[in-house]
Amino acid sequence: MALLLVMAVIVARLFSIQILDHEEWAAKAAAQQTLQNVLKAKRGEIYMMDGGEPSVVVMNATVYTVIVDPMLANQDEVKEKLGPIVKEQQVAKWEDVFADKSLRYYIVAKNVERKTAEQIVEADLAGVWLQANTERVYPEGELASTVLGFVNADGVGQYGVEGTLNEALAGKDGLLKTVKDINNVALSIGDDKVKIPAVDGENVVLTIDKNIQYNVEKIIAQKAKDLGFKNVSALVLDPNNGEVMAMANIPGYDPANYGRVESAETYINHVVEDPFEPASVCKTFTFATGIEYGVMTADSVYNNTGETYVDGWPIKNAEQRSSLLGTQSMQTAFNWSLNTGSTQTLRWLGGSDTEITAQGRERLYEYYYNHFGLGRATGIELYESLGLVYGPHAEIYGIDSTYANMTFGQNMQVTMIQVAAALASVVNGGKYYTPTVVAGTMKNGEFVKKGAREPVRQTVSETTSAAMREMLHNTRKMWSNNGTDQPGYYFGGKTGTAQVIKDGAYSMDETVGTYVGFGGTEGELPRYVVMIRIWEEGKLAGGQDHALPVFNAVKGYLQDYLKVRPRG
Repeated sequence: MALLLVMAVIVARLFSIQILDHEEWAAKAAAQQTLQNVLKAKRGEIYMMDGGEPSVVVMNATVYTVIVDPMLANQDEVKEKLGPIVKEQQVAKWEDVFADKSLRYYIVAKNVERKTAEQIVEADLAGVWLQANTERVYPEGELASTVLGFVNADGVGQYGVEGTLNEALAGKDGLLKTVKDINNVALSIGDDKVKIPAVDGENVVLTIDKNIQYNVEKIIAQKAKDLGFKNVSALVLDPNNGEVMAMANIPGYDPANYGRVESAETYINHVVEDPFEPASVCKTFTFATGIEYGVMTADSVYNNTGETYVDGWPIKNAEQRSSLLGTQSMQTAFNWSLNTGSTQTLRWLGGSDTEITAQGRERLYEYYYNHFGLGRATGIELYESLGLVYGPHAEIYGIDSTYANMTFGQNMQVTMIQVAAALASVVNGGKYYTPTVVAGTMKNGEFVKKGAREPVRQTVSETTSAAMREMLHNTRKMWSNNGTDQPGYYFGGKTGTAQVIKDGAYSMDETVGTYVGFGGTEGELPRYVVMIRIWEEGKLAGGQDHALPVFNAVKGYLQDYLKVRPRG
């Protein structure tokens, strides 16, 4: 009877397994009999332009992890022969490796290069084997480090192009699933074999010219040393298509050794990620707005009293010489960077000689934000900050005084890329191009360029653009020439010296110096736009004294490299 009962239970259980729960148990059996491996995608390489041709600046290299099987390996032999080969790549002590000989897997060295791996193979040590891995290699060292970013220990791109284009660069892993035997050896027969090929990442070509990048970094590093400042950033932009030719920050870092930095701030690309108050370079956009609305020209005049009051707050000129008091032209106001002149433009935009009105604020905001793109994302293929430009009806204390300060680049936050892209549109005939660092891709060894770049909007008319080029040119002739601008060429630019907010108030002990300008052949549209920013905590940096000399040095190099020729 008991035997019949046991048999009944067994039959019932078999019925349950074979009939009722067949799919569940079949899945478990398949899992035990299936070998599943991830097929790793190859990360795409990164190129820069070099003499018109792409040149690889970020690549992959095969490195090896050295693994010891303590059960099979001879401790004395491995220590004697393997130790001198792996040297500084060794990550484990021999006494720890062989402390438990029941273990079958112990990592003793990492990131071993191919030559060293070949020596290990030649040593023919029992119980020692190699596992191939991929390491990101940056053969140019610190070149464009804040643009490129790096790949972390998990193989994920961080910062720069490595971060923003991580998905495209990483590709998509594949899958190999096949039936295995009891020794975990894959069997190639059967209908259950599945292979999904890996899709390798894209090889990205940047618009950055490797030669310009190298020389700009060299120039700003030397100027930082000469002028005594820790931080200098530089941007070189083609104003006729928005392509970035160079984007540099000092100090930089080595992406291959990204952990060796003083702080994470070193990773920041100050050109796109660090909003700041740009100061008087913004007078360019204020005056362009005034000309566009027909409320002023370079010859328009106003009465300069050295200071003006808005919302009860005094707005003063940095330059207070008596010869500038009284009736002055707007070109003079631009040349001497008079804050009273840009404030007067705001009043005229509102239809008044004496008051700042809602119309004036609305018109300035329309051009600052919607036309010039200040305080908003440019669309460049990098992490970028938005900054802050208050709307014309923002509910803040002193909206009129805020807007008066905005006419000369204070009480607002923007990035260098926003300012440079906006200025490029002011001087190129009014066409705004989305700035870009991506020129195309490399496929099967061929450079595949992106399509022709088109402007996304018209910021100002060609007439206004020509008028602003001349105002910028006249300002540079007066202040910035220093004997560096030869006849037949055409240059223009504007300085900025911005106070920095500390503890809720503008500091008298720290400023940021900026200069943004253009260059090319007389009678032609500019060939390049360059923006410089220089600063250090607790120091006074000036646009004229510090940023301008850096611009002049970069401009001098660009003239030769780009083969800019004088008129005629």
